[in-house]
Amino acid sequence: MKYSNRYSKLQFLERFIGKTVQKIIKAAPRFELGIKDLQSSALPLGHAAAREQLSPSGDRISHAPGSLLFLCNGHGEDLITLRIIQAVHRRAPRRPLTVLPLVGAGRVFDAAVQQGWLTRLGPKAALPSGGFSNQSLRGLLADVRAGLPSLSWSQWQLVRRLGHERQPIVAVGDLLPLLMAWSSGAPFGFIGTPKSDYTWLSGPGRAKSDCYHRLKGSEWDPWEWRLMRSRRCQLVAMRDRLTARGLQRKGVGALAPGNPMMDGLQVQPLPSALDRCRRVLLLCGSRMPEAQRNLQRLVRSAMALPGRVPMALLVAVGAQPDAEALSDSLEQLGFRRSLPPSDQLGAEACWVKGACLVLIGRGCFDQWAGWAEAGIATAGTATEQLVGLGIPALSLPGPGPQFKPGFARRQSRLLGGAVRPCSDESELTRRLEFLLDDPTLRSHLGRIGTQRMGPAGGSDQLARLILDRFNGY
Repeated sequence: MKYSNRYSKLQFLERFIGKTVQKIIKAAPRFELGIKDLQSSALPLGHAAAREQLSPSGDRISHAPGSLLFLCNGHGEDLITLRIIQAVHRRAPRRPLTVLPLVGAGRVFDAAVQQGWLTRLGPKAALPSGGFSNQSLRGLLADVRAGLPSLSWSQWQLVRRLGHERQPIVAVGDLLPLLMAWSSGAPFGFIGTPKSDYTWLSGPGRAKSDCYHRLKGSEWDPWEWRLMRSRRCQLVAMRDRLTARGLQRKGVGALAPGNPMMDGLQVQPLPSALDRCRRVLLLCGSRMPEAQRNLQRLVRSAMALPGRVPMALLVAVGAQPDAEALSDSLEQLGFRRSLPPSDQLGAEACWVKGACLVLIGRGCFDQWAGWAEAGIATAGTATEQLVGLGIPALSLPGPGPQFKPGFARRQSRLLGGAVRPCSDESELTRRLEFLLDDPTLRSHLGRIGTQRMGPAGGSDQLARLILDRFNGY
């Protein structure tokens, strides 16, 4: 009798719970999936048990790590960040990845976003200085008029909101992303890309700032390494060991796992169509209208080379300058449109004037860089990559806003003279002739550039460190 009464009570309780659950489902259908999942997870047998046996515990949603947010501030930093993100995705394809470009629209991330494995956040805007407002007061004022304060404030608010959710952040660049990551309140890592102690320790030449850096003992400033010493900073990575050692003396646990700028680059076999040509890679940058002006200056300098030996100018460009701007510039210089000498080159267009052949290659830098004997440039990251492949270069600074004399001198010091700035077009012509005629000098400068930039493989090492340091978040 007692058993019968207890059984009746259990039946009543079961019916009561069942009716309650049904009411909840009807009243709030948006919770139906969650309830069904809860019911199925309580079943030790059947389909639920089979699914649990087939799925490793590390891949279950309930144990999946949170999203990683990447901050980057510039075109070169965007490219470096993309390589690191791709390496992280290869190692952990299920981990959600998010990127917030602080400067520009972050177009280099378009393919990854379209493929669905990367999320790009805003707000974003194209600034007049292209992210180089620190190069001149005029560039800074132009950015301020274009809405830089409100843009930075909106980005900071977004980062703070994500930080309150304890979403780990990886900052790539210099002070701006580092400061934003630190102020978020979340655990963060920092990959410092633009600064190197090579710029003040081993020339060529001297600069007034060298005394200041020697006094500090690092290219990085005290307020920057103070942020790097934060308890929430899980990772600090520099582009070379020399810079990492300088920060280690300041109490920063800096590492130098490799330079991701050299990843994905390798010297390709030279096509037979270019066998008889002197080959010069031309890098005019990507920020208009500066890039178009620089293109004309560089082409004029190369055209002024004496002699009748055929010369191929390999103009490697990105989305900008566009085809119309390139056509206008070359037509003004007296070039005529022609067919590329071979389909193997991957050239978008070909222009000819006398013994000078100009090939336009959009997105061809990785393929063309190793074909060149020398480079002429008004670019940042691409010039460093070219020199890192062992190809010496000459630069021609102009009015800016990006490639100004100060920027060019600093780049030359960073790369140990493997790229040398010229004061005008005539000097560039003279030095280019000398460089092409002296293979021993090219080889010597190429070795310096390769040593300064370091070997490939940095992206994968950084991805391993990032996933290891943020495994618990």
